[in-house]
Amino acid sequence: MQIQVNSNDSLSTTEGLAAKVEAHIEHVLGRFEGRVTRIEVHLNDVNAGKGGEGDKRCMMEARPAGLAPLAVTHQAGTLPEAWQGAANKLRSLLETTFGKLDARP
Repeated sequence: MQIQVNSNDSLSTTEGLAAKVEAHIEHVLGRFEGRVTRIEVHLNDVNAGKGGEGDKRCMMEARPAGLAPLAVTHQAGTLPEAWQGAANKLRSLLETTFGKLDARP
């Protein structure tokens, strides 16, 4: 499973930040390794330098093999909260999607 981390101009995606995001995604979504080919992560600071409550956003898009892409978004006060929330939402969406497929006769 390939993980790609991107950000807008108001955030700098360092190797350390990308490594933290990738490690968390592998921990939360690692069990889908054989079924998801790629996960794209987009980190944004909605208000740029102004700050504010819930101004960090993370959008994650998963590419399940043979299926249409699935995407979720989570906004929070900090970047770690944003990517952790998005990863949890994506895990739920993947569990539901694959659960329905696996339940077919």
